[in-house]
Amino acid sequence: MRRRFLCFALLSLLSAASHAADKQLIRLGVMASGTLAWELEAIQHQGLLNDAPFRLETITLANQQAGKVALQSGSVDLIVSDWIWVSSMRAEGADYTFSPYSNSAGGLIVEAGSPIKSLADLKGKKLGIAGGELDKNWLLLQALGLQQGIDLNQSVEKVYGAPPLLEQQLKSHRIDALLTYWQFAARLEADGYQQLLNGEQIIQQLGIKSPVPSLGYVFKQSWGEQHRTALQQFLKAGQSARNQLCSDDGAWEKIAHLTETDNHNSQQQIRSRYCQGRIGSWTADNQQAADQIYQLLRQLSDNKLTGKAEQIQAGSFWSAD
Repeated sequence: MRRRFLCFALLSLLSAASHAADKQLIRLGVMASGTLAWELEAIQHQGLLNDAPFRLETITLANQQAGKVALQSGSVDLIVSDWIWVSSMRAEGADYTFSPYSNSAGGLIVEAGSPIKSLADLKGKKLGIAGGELDKNWLLLQALGLQQGIDLNQSVEKVYGAPPLLEQQLKSHRIDALLTYWQFAARLEADGYQQLLNGEQIIQQLGIKSPVPSLGYVFKQSWGEQHRTALQQFLKAGQSARNQLCSDDGAWEKIAHLTETDNHNSQQQIRSRYCQGRIGSWTADNQQAADQIYQLLRQLSDNKLTGKAEQIQAGSFWSAD
């Protein structure tokens, strides 16, 4: 009887393994410190893909550039990246496309009580810039400065570097202000620093009325068409996980350790900024706003960021219909 039970159990396990192997495989490139890792853990906790007709395999990436290399080499099917890169690759003949993921953008941070109250006050000051001279936030901040008659590229002393290094320089008063990524800006806010402008406010002050996602899922359009049902189910599960993390304290507590800080205030500020960045809708107005931003970035980067294409390439934004 015991032998018969063991044989039945072994056959069940083999059957389950065979069934799993038969499922469609989606290979997802994930940075260990990115918000996508939060959502994947939330998806697992909530069982949102338990009955999915596909298997999800995650490949850890060192950074966004590594993700682009992995996607181009065919090592992964999906990454999180930006639509500017997608458009530039389509201009070169690739068929990558972009599905909006997050509106969260960087912020301009100063010390509480700083005499810097406006862009004009940055003249002659040291400004830390995360991401380098082609960082989108920096280019758009320059555009806003020019709109106000201020050439920030000439009037500030620029200090480029990695966000953690620049954060330490701000805290030790070696720079006067810091333009950094939203997670680092949120932690600084929790420590009492002041955010003068965030990415969304910069866009609004430039006269661009609709929000534009900073990041999204990037994949080959041909792959997306071939795996449309599975892709749509995965995207829906991600949206559900995001909403749960923003509405359910218990769900957030389960992934809070992934924010890379044990400070409760920092975790809550990060959560607040993360939730503000959720994509509500993606319409023709949003795409028109993206076109406006593209033109600004193209001019200010002298085509170095966007490539030589005069417009966003057709098909850069994935159509879910």
